[in-house]
Amino acid sequence: MQVEIKDRKQAWLHAIRLRTLPLALASILAGSIIAYQQGVFRWNIFFLACLTTIFLQILSNLSNDYGDTIHGADHEKREGPVRAVQSGLISLKEMKKAIYLFGFFSLISGLLLIFLALQSILLFGIFLLLGLLAIWAAITYTSGKNPYGYIGLGDLSVFLFFGLLGVIGTFFLHSGDFFSPVIWIGISLGFFSTSVLNINNIRDIESDTHAGKKSIPVRIGRSAAIQYNWFLILAGNITLAIYILLTQNLGGLFALLAFPLMIKVGVGVQNAQTSKQTDPFLKQMALSTLLWVICFGIGILFL
Repeated sequence: MQVEIKDRKQAWLHAIRLRTLPLALASILAGSIIAYQQGVFRWNIFFLACLTTIFLQILSNLSNDYGDTIHGADHEKREGPVRAVQSGLISLKEMKKAIYLFGFFSLISGLLLIFLALQSILLFGIFLLLGLLAIWAAITYTSGKNPYGYIGLGDLSVFLFFGLLGVIGTFFLHSGDFFSPVIWIGISLGFFSTSVLNINNIRDIESDTHAGKKSIPVRIGRSAAIQYNWFLILAGNITLAIYILLTQNLGGLFALLAFPLMIKVGVGVQNAQTSKQTDPFLKQMALSTLLWVICFGIGILFL
């Protein structure tokens, strides 16, 4: 049963999907926390990295609304939150204009970020390429002729952009240098963010199957997707141990305060019988991930 959207303002808020923004910011926060701990944190870089990430996440959400509508994944029988274009209050043409607008915002914000962060022309070019790749990934997840989300590559994209590249890239923009242990926190965030996507895809497994969207749960089945979700949750916490061994900063273990909440999410997804029952755990896993990062920061900075 979907919530009815009553007006255009509500429709746009649904399209932007504010509840996805905390997860998008988690990797920026993690990379910035490590930068602060290493004495290389810069407020202007942190602000612009957050702003660029917010624009990219909104761009991805709008493109997802547009793409799933034209490819048939959004329909009247679909469970989960109702989509803006599907509601009829926002046209495909209007959504396309919004996609272009936030693509432009992402590009301008990203250019300013790397211009302030990097002095090397070579590094500027590399990060510009990564930024353009991020914009392309945000748009083509479910949009275009061959959306990669429809062939099961969404998990890889989320792991890279919400995990590895998000954390490592943020640290590098602060410091202009490479700190190898940060890789392991990037991997942790990659696993947790992929879990959020996986829960989303478990919820939508029936509508995705109907639309021909071959997400990982569609390909391997619900039971295996639940086991995959357990792997992502456990592996994300295990890789924290490698960071702690490399840095000898036991305060990082404070992040494990969020672990029981993640276990609760795993159990909830496993026991859920319907899409409606699965849906709340999407938000819970995203917030648990953000809490994990906050606890990690408190631990390595103050304990």
